[in-house]
Amino acid sequence: MLENILESCKYVSVNSENVKINKDKLKKFTREISNTKIEHWLAFSPYGLLDLPINTLINFLLIFDSINFSFWGNPKWTIEANCRQEDGSIALLYALLEYVKENNTTDFSEMTKDQWAYILKGNIEIPLIEKRLEIVKNVSNIVNEKMDGDFYKYIKNITTDTELFDIIVNNFKSFKDERTYKGRTIYFYKLAQLLTSDILHITEIIEKKKMDYSHLVGCSDYKIPQVMRALEILEYSDDLSNIVDNKKEIKENTEYEVEIRANMIVAIDLIKKELNNKVSAIDINDYIWNQGRNKNIKLKPYHLTRTTNY
Repeated sequence: MLENILESCKYVSVNSENVKINKDKLKKFTREISNTKIEHWLAFSPYGLLDLPINTLINFLLIFDSINFSFWGNPKWTIEANCRQEDGSIALLYALLEYVKENNTTDFSEMTKDQWAYILKGNIEIPLIEKRLEIVKNVSNIVNEKMDGDFYKYIKNITTDTELFDIIVNNFKSFKDERTYKGRTIYFYKLAQLLTSDILHITEIIEKKKMDYSHLVGCSDYKIPQVMRALEILEYSDDLSNIVDNKKEIKENTEYEVEIRANMIVAIDLIKKELNNKVSAIDINDYIWNQGRNKNIKLKPYHLTRTTNY
């Protein structure tokens, strides 16, 4: 499955009508980052994440990445975290981490709606709250039934992304992330790639094991295309620009959405080749995602698609 992602995205890119890759801007960006040290986003251990025992940490990441999607809204869901406001992925990470630390468990199979609402309590209700609950309960049930209650023990000897990715997508159906474009199936699997990357990178950091994540191609979301557009690597048609800039929702599985996501994947692959394959695609992915916090980059709005995929 993993090998199908890039090839299917290349088909979209070649036929894309609303999103184009500016290769001159891409090469310029590549030259600028050629000597930059690129680190995995969890290496900074937000809110003491890396203080968890490795087995708890891996089980936590399974739950977290399974529902790490669709935070946008007006206003945006925000929580209070250690006397500061957090939103998006980091807010979700903090909320779940507090629960896991207080209750010493990563088993959400018996979670009630009221408990769930309390864990994720913020300024507004988090989008898709019931769907998130359904997913975490299902993920926990699968771990309990198929993996003797411990995902970490089930996968702890795996060192390659292809093997770990297959276990994730074959066991947890909520990670399915496919689209149809001009009659073809297009594969993205953003969250499955993210979880694979997180586990392998964290294991490498903590246990000092050599991990292979060279086959991951990028986590197609809404933040990375936003940054790429600001850097002029991605160029949108006038119609698409009008929709995105005016914050109009783009429906899941439309050509607009598929072309944005697919061209992002292809652009990362081109950057990787420009860097002579010395940096993995997933590390380039994380670097660009982190650039979304760079105040020197003038960002336009990101595209809005309500989905459980990203």
